[in-house]
Amino acid sequence: MPASLDSTDAAPLRIVIVHYHLQTGGVTRVIQHACETLSAAGHRVSVLTGEPPQQPLGAGAAVEIVPGLAYEERRAPQAPAALAEEMLSRARARLGGPPDLWHIHNHCLGKNLALPGAVRALAAAGQRLLLQPHDFAEDGRPHLYARLRDRLADGDGRRLAALLYPQAPQIHYAVLNARDLRFLAAAGIEAARLHLLPNAVTADAPVDGAAARSAAPQQGVDSQRLWLYPTRAIRRKNLGELLLWAALADEGNRFATTQAPQNPHEQARYRRWTGLAHSLRLPVEFALGSRVDSFPALLASAHALVTTSVGEGFGLAFLEPWLIGRPLAGRDLPEITDDFRANGIDLSNLYRTLRVPVDWIDAARLQGAFADAIAARAAAYGRPAPADDAERAWQSAVDDGHIDSGRLDEPAQESVIA
Repeated sequence: MPASLDSTDAAPLRIVIVHYHLQTGGVTRVIQHACETLSAAGHRVSVLTGEPPQQPLGAGAAVEIVPGLAYEERRAPQAPAALAEEMLSRARARLGGPPDLWHIHNHCLGKNLALPGAVRALAAAGQRLLLQPHDFAEDGRPHLYARLRDRLADGDGRRLAALLYPQAPQIHYAVLNARDLRFLAAAGIEAARLHLLPNAVTADAPVDGAAARSAAPQQGVDSQRLWLYPTRAIRRKNLGELLLWAALADEGNRFATTQAPQNPHEQARYRRWTGLAHSLRLPVEFALGSRVDSFPALLASAHALVTTSVGEGFGLAFLEPWLIGRPLAGRDLPEITDDFRANGIDLSNLYRTLRVPVDWIDAARLQGAFADAIAARAAAYGRPAPADDAERAWQSAVDDGHIDSGRLDEPAQESVIA
């Protein structure tokens, strides 16, 4: 936290935190931590979000629902200037005066097409802004980037960059990791207005073994080891790899995820995985977190926590297990975890690739899928696609007759699991 916000001698500030939603998960936990810490330091905090929170946010968080902040598919049409005016009005009413600082999460991701314009309107009105992108449409979200470029900038990528990343003395940017810091510095954000702001990581009080066993659902499998993936099972969480673990495991092991996806676009893929696990009788339970009274007890009942994700912004999953005394197993993401290693965190037991034989899959079909995906991504980002891109991508993916499970699409992962 910047020293100016942590000083007991400084005058209390009126601070607004903005995010599309407060669904259970990483961003909501981060916002909750920020509210608790800032409130404890004497500041007044209001949280603006697009839909009612799934659970109370806790002490120090005064939540205001602004429907225009919801995801594009869920919000009523509203012009950016009108959204900015409503945000400012709600914040003033809640805080008893004009905000001193706006802390806005992921404004440039493309989940809401009015928010970038609302941010610019707030900036034009002289509001002090701390913009914190932790996911980027430019980084593996081609469909969101194409929507932003076509709807906001008439297909002009350079114009879009100026719209998404406004520059002014009172606009600062915060990022979660060193990789993103390098990205924004290279893109032209001044060093004095660019900050590395890692997420705070906390955990509930540890639960002892007896309480964990009584609170977590065992369903007649007391002797089995639970490998728990605390995640909302969206695509980048790489659920197919968890099912591969289950297919390879000896008897006496079971596997579980904690939350189902909320995004309608994720539902069909999620149902496909749950159907495959059922048809193959894999020892996997889904959305186990929704069936327990105590989530900390569920975590404590696990033999180990798991991550098979192929993309993260900060990587809470790599740190939280340390605070609750559970080991972590699964896939390493060096672009994220190198920050942790630099601070002494030992993640040496994680793997960077999980190699499977290419002859277990329809290689010709997957190579064609590589080509289609590369062409579609190039088109979405408005970039040329050299004729040899697909072949070079395939050659880089295959090594000695093997390919990383994380490079496979769903049909190929299903083939391997089966």
